[in-house]
Amino acid sequence: MDLSRFEPLDDFRWALAGGAGRAPVILYGDRELLAAMDDKVLEQIGNVARLPGLVGAAMTMPDAHWGYGFPIGGVAAFDAEQGGIVSAGGVGFDISCGIRCLRTGLTLDKLARKMKALADGLFVSIPAGLGREGHLHVDPQTLDRVLAGGAQWAVERGYGKPVDLEYIEDHGRADGADPTQVSAQAKARQLGEMGTLGSGNHYLEVQVVDRVLDAEAAAAFGIAEGDVLVSIHCGSRGLGHQIGTEYLVSLAKAAARLGIDLPDRELACAPIASPEGQAYLGAMRAGINCALANRQILAYLTRRTFGHFFPGADLETLFDVSHNTCKAEPHRVDGRERILHVHRKGATRAFGPGHPALPERYRAVGQPVIIGGSMGTGSYLLAGCAEGEARAFSSASHGAGRQMSRSAALRRWRGRQLIDELAERGILIRTESMRGAAEEAPGAYKDVHRVAEATEGAGLARRVAFLRPKICVKG
Repeated sequence: MDLSRFEPLDDFRWALAGGAGRAPVILYGDRELLAAMDDKVLEQIGNVARLPGLVGAAMTMPDAHWGYGFPIGGVAAFDAEQGGIVSAGGVGFDISCGIRCLRTGLTLDKLARKMKALADGLFVSIPAGLGREGHLHVDPQTLDRVLAGGAQWAVERGYGKPVDLEYIEDHGRADGADPTQVSAQAKARQLGEMGTLGSGNHYLEVQVVDRVLDAEAAAAFGIAEGDVLVSIHCGSRGLGHQIGTEYLVSLAKAAARLGIDLPDRELACAPIASPEGQAYLGAMRAGINCALANRQILAYLTRRTFGHFFPGADLETLFDVSHNTCKAEPHRVDGRERILHVHRKGATRAFGPGHPALPERYRAVGQPVIIGGSMGTGSYLLAGCAEGEARAFSSASHGAGRQMSRSAALRRWRGRQLIDELAERGILIRTESMRGAAEEAPGAYKDVHRVAEATEGAGLARRVAFLRPKICVKG
């Protein structure tokens, strides 16, 4: 990407002034990260800046890369009172894809004695892979209750503890979900997929806290160097994908009916207040609840497996955060509070210290933010910054971000060889798909250290700890 078109606001913020029906654009990241991005990222976020009712700038996070509609790592907020829109292309197909992070109460020395057995046990107990069904099958009536209740439904059915809900965004349930706006076909795809990881970049990873960079926040998060954590990365599975597919069509028709000039057909949208906009929001929120319930069930399965190998181990929820959503949130703009529909496509909500939505335990230091790395490279745990509210509506990076397509990765790496190389480094990979392992090769992603440093440098979230992988179960 040619940065000569941008005005550098500082070392980590780059602005492109608005004009000709387009709002401003701000890209977050250091010069090297942005220079390496495809020009398609700028084209896509520039198109977002032309959508009606946008408040402030259209933004990309340091891990941004080309996507469908919005770039992955795109953030934009819209005001319904000013004709603001909701776009399925601004949420993505894997609605509420996110990460559940668990403290295990174990340390690396204890894990090392049973690591291979634990890896094998997790591979058996955690269903992973394209189209893979789980141990829990639900009927259509029960699924409607899942879509309305989210993680709260799962806890009520014994898949976890009530205290889990305190450490999940929105207490484990999105208000305003409307299962009647989800098609029968979307529901049919989910009946056997509750409690499953899926494929692609979804994973369950056992990690060790390798370095603590912010002692105060680490203490609040209940972690120390040498502690073992678990991260579960997945979303709403086939149901979310079907919702996204179907509503791209209905929202495109709504845009045509209402005379909205779409700069890109992938940005199919409708006014938030329109019948089509409300229908999508109801379905999308049902998709959020599906994902929250899914991760809650997977956390239960993980606890059960750890309990078999480490009797008495108490796996607590550190936090659960989504990164493919549109949420109605109060934000202060130009001196007054407004309700904005914030699209975060491959971006994480990152409330700063003192925010009333945070658990009391974390309120003094800010919301836990997880930047997931690629298979074998490690991840970062961060905390939201106060300045992130004004800069990006309290949003931050969600992962390392791809720098190479899956097809290019397949041409460069072989899954079996990659798994063997990682094993030599003490990282155990368990997967049924050698192709999937090659697609998710560490070299196919940006440098997670640089992304985390840029996220901190931009004032979006500050680094708390680096997590080194030990076991990865994936599709």
